[in-house]
Amino acid sequence: MQEILAGKNVLVRTITHYYTGRLVYVSDGWLQLDNAAWIADTGRFSTALATGKLEEVEPYPGTCFVAAGAIVDVAEWPHELPRTQK
Repeated sequence: MQEILAGKNVLVRTITHYYTGRLVYVSDGWLQLDNAAWIADTGRFSTALATGKLEEVEPYPGTCFVAAGAIVDVAEWPHELPRTQK
């Protein structure tokens, strides 16, 4: 995953939450995301992936680490990363 997506914006779906961010590093069961946000509500999932429109966003003030064991899937996010709370 790191070789394919390193340095790219991603949307990470875990068993309970969604996160966006720039994938910086994958190691020891963790993904490191910079410019990260917790996405409380994506709205329609395929619409969010296609358009970048998200319903609820809570930006992290710094780096976020996501446990790899909780990940369902990771999608490239070809949109600007959400950095404004809504």
